[in-house]
Amino acid sequence: MDNEFYALLGRMRYITRWGLMRNTFEENIQEHSYQVAVLAHALALIRREILGLEGPDPDRCAVAALYHDASETLTGDLPTPIKYYNSEIKDAYKQVEQIAGERLLKMLPQALREHYRPYVLESDETLNPIVKAADKLSAYIKCVEEQKAGNMEFESAAVQIMGAMEEMNRPELDWFVENCLQAFSLNLDQL
Repeated sequence: MDNEFYALLGRMRYITRWGLMRNTFEENIQEHSYQVAVLAHALALIRREILGLEGPDPDRCAVAALYHDASETLTGDLPTPIKYYNSEIKDAYKQVEQIAGERLLKMLPQALREHYRPYVLESDETLNPIVKAADKLSAYIKCVEEQKAGNMEFESAAVQIMGAMEEMNRPELDWFVENCLQAFSLNLDQL
C-alpha cells in the first residue's frame, strides 16, 4: 500500500538506541538521525569551506543522514556488539536492512520512490563516508554526554568509538574533533 512512509518514519521516536547500556537519558533514532544530519552537514561544509577539499554537497549529506536509519523503523535497532559480531551476521543484517528499505520505498507514492531511494538504501557512495563519520561522531558525543552525567558505563565505548573515528582518516572529522568536540563536555553556563 502507498503513503504510509511518513507515518512510519514518525515512529522513529519510539525506537531507542543503546539498548544494552545503562543510560542516564534515553536516545531514540529520530533524535539520533537529526543530530547525524546536523553533523553530516557540518562535516561536508568543513571539508569544502575550511579545508578546501572536494566533497559531496552538504545539503544532500544532511538529507542522507536524516534517512540513514530509516530501515530501523521495521527492524528495530540491533545493538552494535551483535550487528558486527562476525562477517556472516554483518552481511545478513545488511540484507535485512536492504529488504526493509525496499519495503519502506513501496510505502511511498510511485512518483517519489526514486527520489528517496539513494537515501533510504544508503546507495549514494559519494555521501556515505560523510554520513558514516557523522554517525560515529554522534555515538561519541553520546558517550561524552553520558560520562559528563557521571555514567561511566560509556567509558570503554568512548575509547572504542574514538579509535574507529581515527581509523576513518577523514580530515573534516579530525578538524571537528580538534576544534568543536570539547564543547560537548561543557555545561550550559560554560557554553
